Amino acid sequence: MNAHALPFEFKDAEPDPAKIVTEALEGFQTKFDKRLKAIETKSANDNKLVERLDRLEAKMNRPAQSANDNEPKLETKEFANYLRNPASANLETKTLRVSDDKSGGFFAPADFTLEFVRDLVPFSPIRALASTKTTSHASVTMPKRTGITNAKWKGELADSEESEPVFGELEIPVREMNTYVDISNQLLQDSVADVNAEVRLALAEDFGQKEGLAFVSGNGPLQPRGLLTTTEVTTMASGSAADFTVGNLVDVLYTLPAFYRNRGTWLVNGTTLAKIRKMENGLGQQIWQASLAAGQPETILGRPVVEIPDMPDAVANATPILFGDIATAYRIIDRLDLSVFVNPYTLASKGATRIHATRRVGADVIQPKALIKLKLATS
Repeated sequence: MNAHALPFEFKDAEPDPAKIVTEALEGFQTKFDKRLKAIETKSANDNKLVERLDRLEAKMNRPAQSANDNEPKLETKEFANYLRNPASANLETKTLRVSDDKSGGFFAPADFTLEFVRDLVPFSPIRALASTKTTSHASVTMPKRTGITNAKWKGELADSEESEPVFGELEIPVREMNTYVDISNQLLQDSVADVNAEVRLALAEDFGQKEGLAFVSGNGPLQPRGLLTTTEVTTMASGSAADFTVGNLVDVLYTLPAFYRNRGTWLVNGTTLAKIRKMENGLGQQIWQASLAAGQPETILGRPVVEIPDMPDAVANATPILFGDIATAYRIIDRLDLSVFVNPYTLASKGATRIHATRRVGADVIQPKALIKLKLATS
């Protein structure tokens, strides 16, 4: 027989062609059924593969629909689970890691952190004016030029003299602020949105108020150094302990170099702003002007004014007015947006969980020449 011969031998009787084809097909069908059964058995034993195929099939069978932006991300869900049960063995902690923290705890996921920063804005409007930078270190060192070259007028054929600019360094250390919030276990067992809202509200109000105050009058050793604390900033005296005049404001405006003046913003609190709105120049015109368009700030003597609740009132020996290019003058260094550690044991007998929160931020004046302060006399 040749290589293409059928797998049987002819007998004495004449073979039936139909029977031959049927037997061949049955043989192929038997082999096929055995192979298929082996594949199905192997797939059934692979639970992970079966689950993945089931999820994929269910997803493909879903009707087309638009994306749900309100659906929380995996990080947000796991963060809420961590708040409820920090000891959970099934927690996907890798989804909560945004940085290395040797002391333990977890950092809030991106969605949670961004909402926390937005909540800080009403308490700290200086953030919208200053320049900000993020770091992963305990401090930031910046090179600083403290002097210029020393060129001189020379006569014909006279030798030139060497000079060089003077350089130094400015270091902004990162300070730490922390607190904790006690929340009932019943609240933590509610929906994800309720947990996030409660934690965000408590932390944003406390951290935002403390941070905003530090950016204005922070003392430096434990807090960021504030705008009014920096002694290098030029201080102009009003000449009166009770009040200031339009002339004082004009002097402040034009004492600042033109480059910074044309980018400058007035910083005052609501009480001081009320005084300024009542002031008029020699022609009987108000020096304060309302916004000319939606989204634009009010102005004093043609420059924008921003209300800062942490600025002092206009009383004796106070500095109620600051003017200058805030973005050039003040630098904020963010180390971590928010670090959260859950302690379910301390208040377990009271049915509550303690949530510890830490924020690390530094700030300082990096260009004092871009600012000027108006200070009232002592008496």
